[in-house]
Amino acid sequence: MKLSFNKIIDSKVPVLVDFHADWCGPCKVLAPILKQVKDEIGENVKIVKIDVDKNPSIASRFHVRGVPTMLLFKNGKQLWRQSGVLQKDEIVKIIRSHQ
Repeated sequence: MKLSFNKIIDSKVPVLVDFHADWCGPCKVLAPILKQVKDEIGENVKIVKIDVDKNPSIASRFHVRGVPTMLLFKNGKQLWRQSGVLQKDEIVKIIRSHQ
């Protein structure tokens, strides 16, 4: 069973959505950083990757114009947004500030 995007972001745990594309160089830099974030924070965050080329309607819904773009949700509400690559410590700090 496939969950709807609304169900995914309607979580009590922060959900970091990474809008990316296969052809995007900075997205490839961000991917291992997000793995490190998940390793550090564990079950206190969900990280969801959305390929903008395969999911244009979701990207459009959130006005994603460039990749990578990260959005942080909790209880279905968008709490934060950033385009570009951030370092692990910055991302961890942002997620923890919304736990």
